Amino acid sequence: MEYMNIPLFDEDFYKMAFLFFINLFFLTIIIRWFYYGSTRKKHYLFTYYLIGLVVFFLCFTLKKYKLDIGLAIGLFAIFGIIRYRTESIPIKEMTYLFIVIGVSLMNAFVNKKMSYAEVIFANSAIVFTIGIIERGWNLNYEVTKEIVYENIENIKPENYQLLKSDIELRTGITVNKVTVESIDFLKDTAIVIMYYNIKN
Repeated sequence: MEYMNIPLFDEDFYKMAFLFFINLFFLTIIIRWFYYGSTRKKHYLFTYYLIGLVVFFLCFTLKKYKLDIGLAIGLFAIFGIIRYRTESIPIKEMTYLFIVIGVSLMNAFVNKKMSYAEVIFANSAIVFTIGIIERGWNLNYEVTKEIVYENIENIKPENYQLLKSDIELRTGITVNKVTVESIDFLKDTAIVIMYYNIKN
């Protein structure tokens, strides 16, 4: 049965739904358990989930069309132009973004030459590797925090050690370095960024 030459149902729906839940399951482990568990940053969760899901459905849909190499290259060139134009993000967040896109691409492009066992093994291997690095190695990560600083005299270059010591005294955190982001002379305050390590 068709409507406007489009079938109302296709047996590929079952394959898409099954692969979707596999993809969502492993993305949740990577994003919610490993990434959020180690960084406690909520503002990237929405981005990771939505990019992962959209990439999966987009690639699964495109897979059903027999695109020649020229059209495929042109299509991805368009995607390259329409890219995120945001401020640079830390390397760890960029790595997780690459992982999310890679896992979604891998799950979407499954075909008859691959078994479900291979798909699950590949996803599990990625998750296992992340788990070993994040949980097993007890790595220290440098994180940043933006604070409003009111002692305007300490932001002078010659008073850098006073600035660093004052922030450490107030926060109780050992600070690696401090940078001045902006200065508001009307309020006699400055936005400074403190860099410090946290243990996973």
